[in-house]
Amino acid sequence: MTDIKTRINELTAELNRANYAYYVLDAPEMSDFEYDRLLRELIELEAAHPELAAPDSPTRRVGGEVLEGFESVEHAVKMQSLTDVFDKAELIEFDGRVRSALDVEVPEYVTELKIDGLSVSLEYRDGLFFRGSTRGNGDVGEDITNNLKTIRSIPLRLSEPVPYLEVRGEVFMPKKAFLKLNELRELEGEPLFANPRNAAAGSLRQLDSSVTAGRNLDIFVFNVQAAEGLSFSSHKESLDRMEKLGFKVIPERRVQHGIEEAYAEIERLGSLRGELGFDIDGAVVKLNSLEARDIMGENTKTPRWATAYKYPPEMKETELLDIVLQVGRTGVVTPNAVFAPVKVAGSVVSRATLHNIDYIRAKDIRIGDYINVQKAGDVIPEVVNVVMSKRREGLKEYQTPDVCPVCGEPIERTDGEAATRCTNSNCPAQQLRSIIHFASKDAMDIEGLGPAIVEKLIDEGLVSNCADLYELRAEQLSALEGFGEKSAENLINSIEKSKSQGLARVLAALGIRLIGSRAARLIAENLGDIDSVMAADAETLAQIPDVGMKMAQSLVHFFGEDVSKDLVRRFKEFGVDMTCEKKRAADGRLTGKTFVITGTLPNMKRSDAKKLIEENGGKVTGSVSKKTDWLLAGEDAGSKLQKALSLEIPVIDEEELMNMLT
Repeated sequence: MTDIKTRINELTAELNRANYAYYVLDAPEMSDFEYDRLLRELIELEAAHPELAAPDSPTRRVGGEVLEGFESVEHAVKMQSLTDVFDKAELIEFDGRVRSALDVEVPEYVTELKIDGLSVSLEYRDGLFFRGSTRGNGDVGEDITNNLKTIRSIPLRLSEPVPYLEVRGEVFMPKKAFLKLNELRELEGEPLFANPRNAAAGSLRQLDSSVTAGRNLDIFVFNVQAAEGLSFSSHKESLDRMEKLGFKVIPERRVQHGIEEAYAEIERLGSLRGELGFDIDGAVVKLNSLEARDIMGENTKTPRWATAYKYPPEMKETELLDIVLQVGRTGVVTPNAVFAPVKVAGSVVSRATLHNIDYIRAKDIRIGDYINVQKAGDVIPEVVNVVMSKRREGLKEYQTPDVCPVCGEPIERTDGEAATRCTNSNCPAQQLRSIIHFASKDAMDIEGLGPAIVEKLIDEGLVSNCADLYELRAEQLSALEGFGEKSAENLINSIEKSKSQGLARVLAALGIRLIGSRAARLIAENLGDIDSVMAADAETLAQIPDVGMKMAQSLVHFFGEDVSKDLVRRFKEFGVDMTCEKKRAADGRLTGKTFVITGTLPNMKRSDAKKLIEENGGKVTGSVSKKTDWLLAGEDAGSKLQKALSLEIPVIDEEELMNMLT
């Protein structure tokens, strides 16, 4: 056992060093293959000996526990916002207030990039990360510890066992990760995120931390909120110390003497916007001296010792040359603007989505117009407006075509929806995106079958739908450019492996409108096999918890089509597993009772307790209300315990729950 513990500790330390080098220093020291090999060894050892897993084990970064809701966190140090200034004159006014309050001629400032993300608090006890939370209203935020642990640039253990430390940072999604995420969502017919900040915020508030883990979030730490066992006299000194402790600290943190130097730095940082790999919306000017900050004090919501200089979005004028249509996986037809190339926020752009016909009508966009273009969040090109003063006579209102631009079949608009759709489920454009979705990680997880390879297979006439994948042979693939015998064999093995994914994955992979991974799992667990799903009517399906009538009708419509029936028939012939172990019927001990779970239970995870309650007929919700029958509370129970006591709701512990079930 000693040897096993030693090996676990060795692997933990080695993998954490590799994480730090890759995600914080941007200087990889280990190949992806070697990292994955060592991580797999650690996972296997921890599975066999969970009691030996270290609190900073890199296996804790993959996420997976699904929460009912987020606990509230009361911030010991208020997480304030900043006052904004929009020009040099307002910045000089800020400096005047600082000089007057401190009675100095040349205050010392630090000017930093203002990252456009989501502000969070990270707390450490004896050098170990134990809690992370959102800013919320500044006084109270939400506990998102599990999600923050998935961000590999956040250290789970500091380089020193500091008694207590709270730092503030900005979680963001790098531009490359954002563009890749939106590309995948577009291929799968899902709504696009508007900008990286929107994507980061949505990713951090996922109740399933495994979703957050797949979003490639990052963080910069920019302030020390509270510290025990550490001391520093300036902001710059504190950030340098945080870097030594293992944090990824805000870059470009230079000291300036006086407001003129600070303004010059603001202009320099602004010139970098197009080159940065992340989104900024301004620069923050802060007093460097911590003693001076104490003298300046704070307002109710903002500190007096700092201000945010907001950069205006860069907007360029260009000519709209055309509006072209793109067909998505679910048949949604999206208009895209094609305009004369123009350089905006550091790169040349020539296309932008116009979303739908309502968007075009609202802005009165016509082919031949001069338009203003900017990048939403400095990333996604968007048409801001039409330059009406330059509109030429004779430009006609844009009319949506009646037929699909790819297959020529009719397109239609459903009442109550903004989108128009191609009605042909065999449309080549839909098939391409359908197969890409079918092979994706959250569907059948066919490793090695990316968009480029799918497109090549379609172009070569080897596949035209998802079922065709199971007829592929290694010799067909190895004959294609870019494939060797080994890579062809690996892809065939991956396709073969996907046959055992089960009913829930198959339902999610088929790309049925409104049926995502969670709905697919609920349907699979309740009905058990594909024949039962296909035979069920909408009323039966809608009775499944969290599956509404619209989802049910979409499922019935999908399986009512001959092409869908043929897909299922061929899947059966190829041996694709389309079964699922049915959910065990509740025995009724807790039928009709509503529970809320809070705190850390002594012998089981909250997800296990939730499962146990539901298996016995009970219901688990995320918030306490008058309708709650019992609060199951463990150690470190938070505000939910206080609310339950105020509403006189009975509070039980794990032992009392088990007694209820015997």
